[in-house]
Amino acid sequence: MTRIFVYDTTLRDGSQGEGVSFSLVDKLAITKRLDDLGFDFIEGGYPLSNPKDHEYFQEVRKLTLKHAQIAAFGMTRRKNCRTEEDTCITALLEAKTPIVTIVGKTWDLHVREILGTTLEENLRMIADSVACCKKAGREVFYDAEHFFDGWKHNPEYALETLRAAQNAGASVVILCDTNGGTLPEEIADRVRAVRRQLKVELGIHCHNDSDVAVANTLAAVGCGVTQVQGTINGIGERCGNVDLVSVVANLSLKLGYEVLRPDSVRRLTELSRYVYETANMNFRSNQPFVGTSAFAHKGGMHTHAVAKVSHSYEHLDPAAVGNERRVLVSELSGQSTILTKTAKYQIANDRALMKRILEQVQDLENAGYEFEAAEASFDLLVKKSMGLYVPKFQRLTYRVNIETTSEGKPITEATVKVRVGDKVMHTASEGDGPVNALDGALRKALEPTYPRLRELHLVDYKVRVVNAREETAARVRVVIEWQDGDGVFGTVGVSENIVEASWLALADAIEYKLFKDEETERR
Repeated sequence: MTRIFVYDTTLRDGSQGEGVSFSLVDKLAITKRLDDLGFDFIEGGYPLSNPKDHEYFQEVRKLTLKHAQIAAFGMTRRKNCRTEEDTCITALLEAKTPIVTIVGKTWDLHVREILGTTLEENLRMIADSVACCKKAGREVFYDAEHFFDGWKHNPEYALETLRAAQNAGASVVILCDTNGGTLPEEIADRVRAVRRQLKVELGIHCHNDSDVAVANTLAAVGCGVTQVQGTINGIGERCGNVDLVSVVANLSLKLGYEVLRPDSVRRLTELSRYVYETANMNFRSNQPFVGTSAFAHKGGMHTHAVAKVSHSYEHLDPAAVGNERRVLVSELSGQSTILTKTAKYQIANDRALMKRILEQVQDLENAGYEFEAAEASFDLLVKKSMGLYVPKFQRLTYRVNIETTSEGKPITEATVKVRVGDKVMHTASEGDGPVNALDGALRKALEPTYPRLRELHLVDYKVRVVNAREETAARVRVVIEWQDGDGVFGTVGVSENIVEASWLALADAIEYKLFKDEETERR
């Protein structure tokens, strides 16, 4: 089985994406996670870029890594400068990493117009930089920046730059589609041409500006490339880098290459979400392989087929990448969807009940509800339809008051009156906003009876206008994502009043949590 080496540049190239910023602690934590999964090379950054990257190379030496080798990234020496005196080369060597990755110019346009030097001097800059790091005992990877654009405009010179790196001692030459504008057929053609000319191992580094970075990377591997570079989740400058999650999944599960550690592919979903969380970014729900929608089925025909033969509408088993199948409830659902979603209640033979549930879903969605991300609200709907729903509390009244101080600071207070068993609880709470204040007041009323509500935390809050033509009188849909000790779930509320819609979603979350805890205790 052929081994494809995976080079991760999330910490350097990925951090150049808009809105992406990693602390030193973040970078070290991601390094350990990548190493644990068997990534071969982890690029830590450019030692001269900022104090954080400089400190990273000092701290990462204290980690006990199982597999990965750390790479320091930097440029060739400056024009008309002795390599030994160049501050970039010195910083690369002082980082004391086993791998040094040097980026150099391949496109003659960049040499003349950006560097402002001659083609001959650029070749010397490449060779001198690689040779200096090689002589210092480092393994050198050479990133041929703008290779595919350079080849398009001056293939002879582009090839000369690669030979300069190879002859100076680079162990891998990486062909970079820096502008992300090359298509798979061009990638394959040029990789084959280079493969015939060079003896050194080849790598590929693609950006996603034409939305074909994964296809380009796979095409390059098919033509002899043995190292793939990219970032987790494809984060990076402009439209991002190639997504290593998709690349690794395709190489392993579709093409049969050896990548990472054995069984690490099953942890790709975990890795993807870990990096999103660390970068404080929202998950991309439709991300291939690992997104929450990657194996989600909504249409009645689809859900009916998947219930019988899972691979009829799935290109692989979700568990192969650590993901899971989801059957979504919506107005498009058929009875097969309801059957799947209510399997734990064993009502398969009650066609009238299933029809009633489906009709309620369709009516509510017509009114603006959406149950795809609110499965907890759907579960309560089923309980009500089956006659199993006994409310844990009864709302009597609530009030939200917002005042502004003389300094212009808003103060929000909510009062709630609810019946819990035979007691009427009347509580109040201040909050950062109406939802926070209502949540606080309701918890004050309920936690003495239901202490496990302390485990319930809001994760995300989304508001969407349902019927925009009504302008400010339009209905709004509030979807709230919650987390407790057992997992994550969503609830939904719809109303012309955003506070009421929020209350409905909040009340569903508390009811669902209490029912879930009750069922757990019975087991």
